[in-house]
Amino acid sequence: MSVKRFHHITRALRFDDKLSRPRRRGDKLAPIRNVWDMWVHRLQMLFCPDRDVSVDEQLVPFKGRCGFRQYMPKKPAKYGLKIWALCDAKTSYAWKLQVYTGKAAGAQAEINQGMRVVLEMTDGLKGHTVTCDNFFTSFPLADALLKRKMALVGTIRKNKPELPPVLLQTKGREVHSSIFAFKNNHTLVSYVPRRGKNVLLLSTKHRAPSITNDKRKPKIITDYNQCKGGVDNLDEAVGTYSCRRRTGRWPLALFHHLLDVSLYNGWVLWNEIDPSWHRAKTHRRRLYIEEVGEMLVQPWVAKRGYLPRAPLAADLVRSAQTAAAAGPSSGTQTKSRRECQFCSDKRRRVVTACCQCGRVSCRDHSLSICRICSA
Repeated sequence: MSVKRFHHITRALRFDDKLSRPRRRGDKLAPIRNVWDMWVHRLQMLFCPDRDVSVDEQLVPFKGRCGFRQYMPKKPAKYGLKIWALCDAKTSYAWKLQVYTGKAAGAQAEINQGMRVVLEMTDGLKGHTVTCDNFFTSFPLADALLKRKMALVGTIRKNKPELPPVLLQTKGREVHSSIFAFKNNHTLVSYVPRRGKNVLLLSTKHRAPSITNDKRKPKIITDYNQCKGGVDNLDEAVGTYSCRRRTGRWPLALFHHLLDVSLYNGWVLWNEIDPSWHRAKTHRRRLYIEEVGEMLVQPWVAKRGYLPRAPLAADLVRSAQTAAAAGPSSGTQTKSRRECQFCSDKRRRVVTACCQCGRVSCRDHSLSICRICSA
């Protein structure tokens, strides 16, 4: 399609028809609620997480008008839409996402929000180990997860009343030293990575005071470091290849994030199905995204009733229609970048294609002529 038509469709894109049915009262996510819920439900149907999962928060960059826009100074974008995410720790597959719409009008501040979020995100899981940071970790959360046959590993804040005073003291302690505390099914550890620094972790998975050879770190910390980056790796991957565009409407910003996460989840599934696909390439995910885009537009290109004005676009449409007419058994594919057929090194960039023979050529081997002179 042309750029003008693309912008026209983007401006008219909506996910809720407020004229055909009334909006849900009190639901701030009503403009995209149906699409979002169907998409999140489909994510859980296509993948079964490994034993280790991580829960963390995401920030979709957005600076427009929105009633639940958040300010997070530690995130690169600072302003945006906050999303609670549960990802597989090994592959960073986004298994469940939940948009944070803020507190209701006139309601009091929510107590134990981190516990509520983790319990809602892990609903439907059993036998897994949940890894989270100190915003979510608490002793009531650990007990609630144990009742669901799940373990918890995470850093914990120093203001928790259940912590023994001996774990909070760092004065006079040796660097790389650890202190363990055990209570029923809970294990606490206090580790000093450097002078004056104290790292506290809570675990219901570990039962022994195991120490590794890497700076005498406890086994709890090494396991936490291996599994804590599930959501962070997803954010990095989505930011590397993104279809996000500048917009002033928050439903469209969420829709762009939906597409980015879907492409990454699709890549995870495809990599599990065919691990040898382009194994020698270092940009396999980019190739996957390009092929997905080509396969999505290929049927529409074949249905085009007229050829575009640009010679390269017309040649692309003509080859797609020829391949569609030949059927799927032809095995012909259009190259993403064509080469000049007259150059010896075959690496010159193609400028145009001949309207009679169809050969492609670079600028040095092409000649421009008007319609009057050609006649």
